[in-house]
Amino acid sequence: MTCLLCSGAATAADSVWSTIQLHGFAAQSVIKTSDNRFFGDSPETSFDSTEIGINASVRLDPKVLLAGQVLARRAGDMYDGTPSLDYALADIALIASPERILGIRLGRVKNPLGLYNETRDVPFTRPGIFLPQVIYYDKVRNIVLSSDGAAVYGSLYNDLGEFSLTLIGGWPVLDENVQWTYLGGDFPGTLRPNGSVWTGSLWYATVNEQLRFGLSGALASLRYAPHQNDILGPGQTDIVYGIASLQYSAQRFTLSAEYGLEPVKWRSYGPLLPRQKVTSEGYYLQGTYRIRSNLEFMACYEEGVADRDDRDGSEFAGVTGGMVPAHAMFSKIATVGLRWDLTPNLMLRAQYQWNQGTLVLSQLENPDFTRQREYWNLLALQVAFRF
Repeated sequence: MTCLLCSGAATAADSVWSTIQLHGFAAQSVIKTSDNRFFGDSPETSFDSTEIGINASVRLDPKVLLAGQVLARRAGDMYDGTPSLDYALADIALIASPERILGIRLGRVKNPLGLYNETRDVPFTRPGIFLPQVIYYDKVRNIVLSSDGAAVYGSLYNDLGEFSLTLIGGWPVLDENVQWTYLGGDFPGTLRPNGSVWTGSLWYATVNEQLRFGLSGALASLRYAPHQNDILGPGQTDIVYGIASLQYSAQRFTLSAEYGLEPVKWRSYGPLLPRQKVTSEGYYLQGTYRIRSNLEFMACYEEGVADRDDRDGSEFAGVTGGMVPAHAMFSKIATVGLRWDLTPNLMLRAQYQWNQGTLVLSQLENPDFTRQREYWNLLALQVAFRF
């Protein structure tokens, strides 16, 4: 009996070990801009864009999966390459059948915002070196990237296609980039979550998955705790973010479009940041064409505004007496790019952008508005590897 029990335990352990998967990726980019800093000192050519990730998963039984990823990301002055926990979760399938799926995820989970947020850090899953910034702002990526909490997800499959729903409640991961973006500077106090952040998504895909349509959004509230002699009061920032997504895939091409709205409200910060509410807006249209199985062309046009009621930024520029130029309140970007998969694990990319406006720029990297230029171009090259 003892031998049988030991044999059974060994077989179960071997079965668990056999489900372990380990993968990783690394990408290095070089960026040159005509003006303005984008991921480092790009006017002088920047090599400060590096992504390295290692992820692992193990299936404890058919209904329980453990997974996690460590990410080291260097992005100019915004991120210094310090390794961080991208996600770490237990995925428990409560119902799993050909017709329906229901499960929960516990831990640090990725937020299902838009087409790309859950996989935005993996270079091979992106349509370009950079995602459309008017929807996927890299300058505040951490607040929308993942949450420490719990997710409930489910899918239904029938003759019409797939319907899926995800709801997440938890706490966001904040950094100094969030304070620079939502408060406009580096203040001595601390910006913290004011309660839980709620994220959700609803998706539909046809049976052949040629057409996908989704609605996703997040609700967040941040509270500022001032330092002694701080020029800001104990204020609160309330954020609502919503994205409508549409994607059509054919044999050789893929068309994608997304539209985002973000109402933001500031209150109780004092006269330097009076009570106000604005709604930012952004959209992009993007197409990729597979010239060959390993060669792909990409084109994208995107526009974003900080205030949909002041689309050219002139009103805000007038209020600030010209201290903040009008072009800081909007961005218009046209992009073309080329992807070449030398092997299934090695990829080269090139991307060129024509920019008008500086909304997408990080204020942490470009703190002096007088040095920003409204019209600027960007060239980026990238090599990426995965295993």
